Amino acid sequence: MKYRRLNQEELTELEPQFIRFLASNTVTAEDWKKLKENDLPKAEELIVLFSDIVFQQTLEKVNFLEHRSPKELQIFSCLPELIKLRGLRIEGESTVDFTRNDPPDQMMQQLQASNAELQIFQAEKTYNKTREMELFEMMEQGCRISQGEMFSVLEQLKPEK
Repeated sequence: MKYRRLNQEELTELEPQFIRFLASNTVTAEDWKKLKENDLPKAEELIVLFSDIVFQQTLEKVNFLEHRSPKELQIFSCLPELIKLRGLRIEGESTVDFTRNDPPDQMMQQLQASNAELQIFQAEKTYNKTREMELFEMMEQGCRISQGEMFSVLEQLKPEK
């Protein structure tokens, strides 16, 4: 197993794709039923293989990841050879909560109206493992796939020295 087995909820959501996967491996509905009843390890092996395919295809398409906590926002641009981080941290009291997922322009207006101190930061690094494995590990640690709207907003801000 390269990534992890999809859980039951994820498998249920991907049922049509799983059925196509089974069909492409010449496993009929009747065959699948028999496998689950008589050869659970083989059935599990097919689920694991399907899981790895789903994760690999999904991760190959990821361009941005984000991690949010109430006082900190981290946006990652996931380039082929390099990952870039742009982030904001709120120091002090503020009504801004990055977990609310407000639109970027609304969030920036709230930040400007706030009395809190903003720390802007950025970093970049090459991948230590394969790109997809590092992105997978980041997602398992709480990062979510993003469209990257906030990345371009944060890229225009100057980090603190």
